[in-house]
Amino acid sequence: MLVSEGFDRDGTTDCRLASVLSAVAGALNTAAFYEVGYFSANMTGNVSTFSSRIAIGDWLPALFYLSVVLAFISGAATSTLLINAGRRRYLSGIYAYSVMAEAVMLYALGCADLWLLTRWRVPVLVLGLAFLMGIQNAVVTRISGARVRTTHVSGIATDIGIELATAFDIFRGRHSKDDSAHNRSKLRLHLYTIMSFLIGGIVGVVIYRAIGGYLLVLSAGVLFVTALTGIARSRGLKPRADTGY
Repeated sequence: MLVSEGFDRDGTTDCRLASVLSAVAGALNTAAFYEVGYFSANMTGNVSTFSSRIAIGDWLPALFYLSVVLAFISGAATSTLLINAGRRRYLSGIYAYSVMAEAVMLYALGCADLWLLTRWRVPVLVLGLAFLMGIQNAVVTRISGARVRTTHVSGIATDIGIELATAFDIFRGRHSKDDSAHNRSKLRLHLYTIMSFLIGGIVGVVIYRAIGGYLLVLSAGVLFVTALTGIARSRGLKPRADTGY
């Protein structure tokens, strides 16, 4: 899942990656909202809330929402710098190493959620998760050639609507049937992604209610195993030249 990239990937590989990482993102994002009332990966909502707070002069909450957005951007930038450095050094498992780094930081964040004092817990949890979701989204965007996104649903829902309309046109004979296989592959990927996010969100809240911050530790374990598998498979391989994504 974390070795081949761009056009070397097939639909099944993308679906597997999207399913695992979307489930983790859904669990973390929804559990954080359940516990502290903030979304860590919903940048549309955070920017909208920032705008509304600015409009009414509620400056301190506005700055916090802006900080969440900046943390997400910083995570994506950090991930990209790491990937670029790895590609320049022909490190074939760089995407897996990036997910490994996310897993280690998520484990540390889980420990912080369990033991930090209450006054620091909310900002550390929300900003930390936003940073990690930025890392994750940048990884899957780069490795899939922007076909897979795992931390936000709006774009995925839009893509589902587009592919359903395309499928309808193919069925009516208004669109080339040569595109039907590609259409089905893309539709399956988007459905897998959104369903995994949904199921992950439900399971995440249930688990968080039962074991609290240990959900983050458990999610870190899932990412760690996923990354370790990718690192093992990448041994002896060389990445292609940068695709520019």
